[in-house]
Amino acid sequence: MLELKNISKHYGDKQALNDVNLTLSEGIYGLLGPNGAGKSTLMNIVTQNITPSDGTVLWDGKDVQSLGVDYRSIIGYAPQQQGLYDTFTGRRFLSYMATLKGIAKQDMKKEIERVLTYVNLTEAADRPVGTYSGGMKQRILIAQAILGNPKLIILDEPTAGLDPKERVRVREKIKAIAGDKIILVSTHVVSDIQSIAKEIILLKDGAIIDKNTVDGLCKKHDCTDDLEQVYMQVFGEDV
Repeated sequence: MLELKNISKHYGDKQALNDVNLTLSEGIYGLLGPNGAGKSTLMNIVTQNITPSDGTVLWDGKDVQSLGVDYRSIIGYAPQQQGLYDTFTGRRFLSYMATLKGIAKQDMKKEIERVLTYVNLTEAADRPVGTYSGGMKQRILIAQAILGNPKLIILDEPTAGLDPKERVRVREKIKAIAGDKIILVSTHVVSDIQSIAKEIILLKDGAIIDKNTVDGLCKKHDCTDDLEQVYMQVFGEDV
């Protein structure tokens, strides 16, 4: 279980997150909000890329700061097209990430082939990442996120740059690997998360303004099973 207790984050006079409290158990969660809502800040705090100004992150009741590398070893994180090495081939990039994650050498080849197949990049695995399209780069980031079968997976706009068929494929794969994992997906493509999310988290101006099932949110806002309409009502803008 992942718990965020009274999490706030300040950048000078700007408050990016304001007293966020959140409990996530096994399942897929959609994180929705307009630009500047604090989604990236929240994900970066969960992944320990940044430190909160106030509050505590707990994993199974233990402060993640005290867990250190044991906590980081159970995280898979896919940022939106960041941290790539353009001169590396896809396979070399995954090998490098597998080494950083501490995956044993005897298991590495099989694990890399597994994730390449998962994101449909086997045929392009020996090409430099710099030659990949935007969608292919997004898929290689998803591949490295699921290396080592992590228990907590954070995906930032995982379908950005993908064509409709690939978006459906990635969505179904995310659903397929959920099982005993916690998966937090930040996205602007509401249709990609509506059918697979256990719950939707609505974030606005650094605060969680609602957290509910898709059905619960649609009933509350009288939107007839249309999460995009909920988004427009809550945030006052198109998806």
